[in-house]
Amino acid sequence: MLEISPLRPWDRVKWEVLARGYMAFYETTVPDAGYEETWQRLINGGELYGIAARLEGEVVGIAHYLFHANVWSAGACYLQDLFVDEAARGQGAGRALIEQVAEAARERAVPRLYWHTRQDNAQARALYDKVTHYNGFISYVLPLD
Repeated sequence: MLEISPLRPWDRVKWEVLARGYMAFYETTVPDAGYEETWQRLINGGELYGIAARLEGEVVGIAHYLFHANVWSAGACYLQDLFVDEAARGQGAGRALIEQVAEAARERAVPRLYWHTRQDNAQARALYDKVTHYNGFISYVLPLD
C-alpha cells in the first residue's frame, strides 16, 4: 500500500540515501554537511516542504517543494526535487508525490505548479507527459557562487 506523508524525523537515513541518489543522477555534489543542513530546513518547518512516498511503511521516494511570489499571478509552487528509488519505480510513487504537491498548491490557492528535469530524463518525462504537457521552455541557470 502506498502512503504519502510529510518527512518524519526517523526518515533521516533513508531520505539521505534518496537525496544522494537524486544528486548523483544530476551529477551534482553536495558536501556531507549540506545534507544535514537541508534535512534540518525540511524537518523544522518554514518555507521548504519535504514529503515521502512509503510502500509498506518503507520510504521509497521523496519530494521537496516551496511556494513563491509570482509577478503575474497569485504565486506558484515549485517542485524542486522528486526522486523514487529505482527498485520502486513504476508503482505509482512518483505520480502520488506530484499529486500531493499539487494538492498542497491548491490548498494555498496558487494557480501554478511547475518543475524541471533534464531533457534526456526519458523515464521521468514519460510520467510527466501523463501528468501534464511539455510547454517548450528551456531552463538556464547562472551559478552565483
